Amino acid sequence: MVRYGLLVGACMVAAPAFASETPLYQAAPAWIKAATPIDAAKLDAASPVIVLFDNQQRLEGGQVWSYVDTATRIASPEMLTQAGTLTASWQPDQGDLIVHRVQILRGGETIDVLAGGKRFTVLRREERLERLEMNGVLTATLAVEGLRLGDVLRLTISTTNKDAALGGKVQTIAQLPVAPVRAGLARIRLTWPEKDAVQWKTYAEGAKPLVTTADGYREVTFDGILPKQPELPNDAPVRFVRPPIVEATTFASWSAVSQTMAPLYATAGLIPAGSPLATEVARIAAATPDPLKRAALALELVQGKIRYLFNGMAGGNYTPQKPADTWSLRYGDCKAKTLLLLAILHELKIDAEPATAPAQAGDVFDTRLPSAAAFDHIIVKANVAGETLWLDGTMNGVTLADIHDVPTFRHVLPIRAAGSDLVEVPFHPDARPEVEAAVEYDQRAGVSLPTLVTVTMKVRGQSGSMMNLVAQQATPDQKRDMVQKVVGNIVSNARLTDQSLAYDPVTGVATVTGRGIVSSPWGKERGRWRTALDGTMSDINFAPDRGRAAWRAIPVAVGPAKRMAMHTRLLLPQGGKGFVLEGDQSLDEVIAGRRIVRKSALAGDVVTIDDELATVAPEIAPADIPATRARVALAKTRTLQAAAPVDLPSRFQVVAEARRSGALKPILAAYAKSIANDPEDVAVYINRASFLANTYDRPAAIVDLTKALSIEPTIDTYLWRAGLYEQGGEKAKQQADLDEALKLDPSSFAAINTMARYRLDAGDKDAAIAMIQERIDAGGKEAGDYMAAKADLLARAGDGDGALVAIDEAVKDNPGSAQLLNSRCWIKGTLNVQLDTALKDCTRSIELSESRVSALDSRAMVYYRMNRFDDALADLTAALDDAPELAASLYMRGIIRGKQGAAPESKADLASARLISPLIDRDYSRFGIKP
Repeated sequence: MVRYGLLVGACMVAAPAFASETPLYQAAPAWIKAATPIDAAKLDAASPVIVLFDNQQRLEGGQVWSYVDTATRIASPEMLTQAGTLTASWQPDQGDLIVHRVQILRGGETIDVLAGGKRFTVLRREERLERLEMNGVLTATLAVEGLRLGDVLRLTISTTNKDAALGGKVQTIAQLPVAPVRAGLARIRLTWPEKDAVQWKTYAEGAKPLVTTADGYREVTFDGILPKQPELPNDAPVRFVRPPIVEATTFASWSAVSQTMAPLYATAGLIPAGSPLATEVARIAAATPDPLKRAALALELVQGKIRYLFNGMAGGNYTPQKPADTWSLRYGDCKAKTLLLLAILHELKIDAEPATAPAQAGDVFDTRLPSAAAFDHIIVKANVAGETLWLDGTMNGVTLADIHDVPTFRHVLPIRAAGSDLVEVPFHPDARPEVEAAVEYDQRAGVSLPTLVTVTMKVRGQSGSMMNLVAQQATPDQKRDMVQKVVGNIVSNARLTDQSLAYDPVTGVATVTGRGIVSSPWGKERGRWRTALDGTMSDINFAPDRGRAAWRAIPVAVGPAKRMAMHTRLLLPQGGKGFVLEGDQSLDEVIAGRRIVRKSALAGDVVTIDDELATVAPEIAPADIPATRARVALAKTRTLQAAAPVDLPSRFQVVAEARRSGALKPILAAYAKSIANDPEDVAVYINRASFLANTYDRPAAIVDLTKALSIEPTIDTYLWRAGLYEQGGEKAKQQADLDEALKLDPSSFAAINTMARYRLDAGDKDAAIAMIQERIDAGGKEAGDYMAAKADLLARAGDGDGALVAIDEAVKDNPGSAQLLNSRCWIKGTLNVQLDTALKDCTRSIELSESRVSALDSRAMVYYRMNRFDDALADLTAALDDAPELAASLYMRGIIRGKQGAAPESKADLASARLISPLIDRDYSRFGIKP
């Protein structure tokens, strides 16, 4: 590329442009210093792909002439395809595209691609229309014939740029090449008449430009590749970013930029009396004498009646189209909308001025050179009753309630005939939350059962306007998908039963409502069922990296001044009896730059939480980082939770009571509506199958899994259904599902191991062992897992010695595997051998495991064999605290309680285990363990 802009926005652009609608073909100008000749014969595979990059620019007479000479080695077939067509884009009303040279260098041969009159073809198209830009840019292309791998393709072109809107001033930005980029030769050279007052500056570390004066011209030259630039933390404020660029400008100050742009926004006479626009102004004036309300109505008119479309044609990079044209065309970019709004406000006698802003860069700061190219957006800065309003015509959905909100950028440059310096934009939260969500969880059937959920979200501003577009234009399926996505941002994995989307143009608020069902948010922790209710602190992360000495003085950027609100209702079972709230139940303080206000209450069976979060500071000062980190860490240890009573009925009791009372019916009805809402959503069938299986209606679960498999066959679903068929004694169907799972993936460990166990249980031990041995012999990373599977099969078949040999070999190959150590402990415990070493294996597995449940259950088996019943009960209770539905642990606890004379408790545990796993008596009888 010829020139590199630090800011290239969709509204104000300082891009290269050209005076002719066809490329010119000329020799390079005399002021160019030719690059060192390229000897392509000396290049090899280790040579840089970028053989040459030479960018020379001359600033003179209000014009920037930019010359670029590039040579690229075609090092791969992909590059051959990409480089085979050259493209150049330009905007013909401001300058020329001049082609100097297109060559192929092959060994010692130079091939002129333009020989015989070959020329670039101009494509008459709008290059960025899909981005709502009509920029007047044309594109020229040239297919390079005969290009081969190993060739060097050289392209040398110039562009000129003279923008009348700049009043004879010039500005340019050039990107400096930085490591790890490699290039045979790289040069950036800027020149201008010595008499001209040109300021230049680079921000790159390690840049050592050569500054000279010769023949009346000043030159600044950067040779070679700059060293890799210092890294910055991702959360550093933008003013700390030092882009590897060199920029030059003839603007003496920001005030000069302001003065130069001021004539473009003069509004006198732009709304003639009797014109359609004058009628609109009169309508606003008649509606209210209040200047604040008038400003809001004017903004509403520009936002709502004029669609956005960037127009960079006919000098439109900086020059706005006239308000009459904007009103007639009913479209305009930020410049056009700003001038229209400005003209209307002036007619209404409201003090207002335009202000340019850096929408994409986020900030412009004093260390930058003054330049119009530093900005890519423009808004209106109005003064009403002593208050400053920041009015952006390109936004949507702004109402009177939002009129005092501030933009996200931190500095603007007011455009004034007298000039202005940069002005800081105040930082404060919006008047209304951008998003306000209300969520109700109906958990009255039981904390371990699926939850009925209702989510209502109110969204304003740009996001709300986009939702309005969806509400008007989208198909029912598209609306459902959008609501599903929006609700999913609040409640993960919710499946909708119904949804709605509405927009209120008066308030500028879109309302999204979704009702559905979601897995229970409750989990067992520290002996009690708990659920998180925090809607604010969970989203605040503060872990800035300031370990490097160079980073310690850098503040932490917090983000824009956003405001969010969350209202949560939780309907509890058992009338709420025994439930409590834990953590910070009320808050009103600033944490990490955000003010958090919380009110919560537990009354009867209803928990209510109102959370609001507003960003009140743009950054955290370096000196405040340690204290802020500590405060966030403390707050995260006190996140709001609801805790169930310690003596909460077991899941099995809950299910039994729910069946008796009919509490399952609303959940089943919700699943039915969710399926009707989207009959091809496989996840809903899977979710309902899980609910049915966990409420012990296995035949109905099989029906849903069958439907899910008809939509999307997966190994996991086939194995799950095979397990349910096994529990129901349907062996043939079990085998058929295992066969289908293996067809989907013959290498699946889960499918192979399950099939091997099926064959063993069917009496074909040799075939079962052979399946596993084949994978062991194949080696690979799963060999240890297959060795453990072989040991399990041998143990189930009664071959204790063979099982121990196999598992010992597996552990020998991977002695640090918690899973293999647990397997060996289990096998020894079930065989009732080597119990002392089994105990060590289990204990070591518990130490190594992230999840200790399985190893605790195994160690309880060893303690049981050793008649250490109290120790076994302790491990089983700990395992059930983490996994309350672990049938194996329930079964063993029931047996031990029976031996200790606790008959009622034993009976309850055994009944629960059999309900969860109907074949559990058969499985444990293999080990000689019976109630």
